[in-house]
Amino acid sequence: MMSNVPTTWLTRNVRVLSAVSFLQDTASELLYPLLPIYLTAVLGAPPGVVGAIEGAAEGAAALTKLASGPFGDRYARRPLIATGYGLAALGKVMVAAFATWPGVLAGRVVDRLGKGLRGAPRDALLVADVDEAARGRVFGFHRAMDTAGAVVGPLVGLAGYELLDHEIAPLLWVAVVPAVLSVALVFAARERRRVESVARPSIFSRVRDLPGGYWRVTLLLVAFGVVNFSDALLLLRLNEIGFSVVDVILAYVAYNAVYALSSYPAGVLADRVPRAAVFGIGLVFFAIGYGGLGMTDEPLAAWLLIGVYGLFTGCTDGVGKAWISSLVGSDLQASAQGVFQGASGFAMLIAGLWAGLSWGTDGRLPLLISGAVGATFAVVLLFVALRQANGGVPTPVTE
Repeated sequence: MMSNVPTTWLTRNVRVLSAVSFLQDTASELLYPLLPIYLTAVLGAPPGVVGAIEGAAEGAAALTKLASGPFGDRYARRPLIATGYGLAALGKVMVAAFATWPGVLAGRVVDRLGKGLRGAPRDALLVADVDEAARGRVFGFHRAMDTAGAVVGPLVGLAGYELLDHEIAPLLWVAVVPAVLSVALVFAARERRRVESVARPSIFSRVRDLPGGYWRVTLLLVAFGVVNFSDALLLLRLNEIGFSVVDVILAYVAYNAVYALSSYPAGVLADRVPRAAVFGIGLVFFAIGYGGLGMTDEPLAAWLLIGVYGLFTGCTDGVGKAWISSLVGSDLQASAQGVFQGASGFAMLIAGLWAGLSWGTDGRLPLLISGAVGATFAVVLLFVALRQANGGVPTPVTE
């Protein structure tokens, strides 16, 4: 029987929230490749501070995600989403206004608090009224749109960098404009009124309802996150290899272009084969990218490895969310995403701290450690997928 999935998954909310993410990511990623250089070359911060700032920012997001998930399952999601995007815009204003690294730290924390507040409710609203068999497509499309902003943003930043005579500080204000527009667009999303059918003693009681299968997958993916440190440190590594500011920006654009182009195909594939298999393939790309950047000093090889790293993100970001989404019912979607994304944020905090502290003069050691551990996790996940396939475990299909 022919499936109706391809024609029904692209709902109004998927389109609107994907456009919102495009605008917000245009703003965020206009800044992102410039911040490591801005912090070290302009503000005089050491490399360890770069890792600490990104780790602290992700830790703040993680805390917020843990709370926003359960709240998103009990209360209206759209106000939480709008508030989250509003905080992100405020954080960008703070980064532009405070010309010291502690000020950048404060702005990044506020920005990521907004990210944490909006993420789980948004992801739950994305899959509202969408069949489980099509959620790989939904998250793949959303990640592709989000990451398209990460292509446009750095290109705008590069153009501004050249037009403003290589001044970074004025560009920080340019990023505020699309951030504010994204907040306004949130209100075009639609949300059905939900009625709480059973009284619960605590807003976090839903977390206790999450099933064992969910916790096993979450634990595995979060454990990997401890070696998946901030991309800011990868950009710093490119600068150390010999990339100029312009080269770093273009490399980041190339990474995001690969990420965007691979996200939707990876999502479609994850609707047809075990999601562990697609995620495991992504970790193979991670191991190659991190390990290669840890070993090479050749700019051409670094360009190729950044593209490989983009395939990792394309195969894991949306696929991981779709995998988590498939493990719980509709009443637990925001809680499941909040716990998963919150715990992943704490893992990134740990990763940023240990990688920044062990960075040394060139970052080789943390990159090689992460690449080796990533390869181990890839083997584990591919083995899990093989067991699912051979054991007859049902996987989402479009029939």
